[in-house]
Amino acid sequence: RVGDIIGMLTNVTVVTITVPVMLFYMLKDGSKLIPSIQKWLSPHHAKEVNDLLGKMNSTLSSYISGQMIECLFVGVFTSIGYVIIGQPLAIVLGIVAGLTNIIPYIGPYIGIAPALFVALTMAPNKIIWVIVVVIIVQQVDGNIVYPNIIGKTLQIHPLTIIMLLLAAGHIAGIGGMILCIPFYAVIKTVCEYFFDIYRIEHPIKEETND
Repeated sequence: RVGDIIGMLTNVTVVTITVPVMLFYMLKDGSKLIPSIQKWLSPHHAKEVNDLLGKMNSTLSSYISGQMIECLFVGVFTSIGYVIIGQPLAIVLGIVAGLTNIIPYIGPYIGIAPALFVALTMAPNKIIWVIVVVIIVQQVDGNIVYPNIIGKTLQIHPLTIIMLLLAAGHIAGIGGMILCIPFYAVIKTVCEYFFDIYRIEHPIKEETND
């Protein structure tokens, strides 16, 4: 409907304009956030907040940098594979595969769809080779790159990731699937931090006796 189209265009326009402005001020004044919070806290709690925010920042940084490295790997090697097999629009399709790989698990299926469509319309004899290239790249990514870059860094079990993705996809769609892993990693970091503080302040009897 016309109203839906106008609403969608309005949302896209607002986001396009406001996000760069927000990003500019976040980068410019981001260092002032922690001191501003610490002013309202006692020195003891101010240090704890600083440590906690530092751990959260480290967790998110690890996830984002790891995700970018993984997407870059998929994009580059998928492009190389497409060039080797003579796939039309190889570089463009490789970039699409890298960008869609940011969506866990279903990203590769979304990324291969344009390649299959191009192969079907322009080079039908390349369809099988396109599938082979994607399988090889995804196997290397899933068994070597992802576990070492993201899995070990965030220390999240694969089964936990699958359950989170299923729940987030059902509740919030693709957006939820993209955000659920870093959100869970931050919550996990916060819980572990407070649990460590609790153990320090309330040592178990065995440790006390020792």
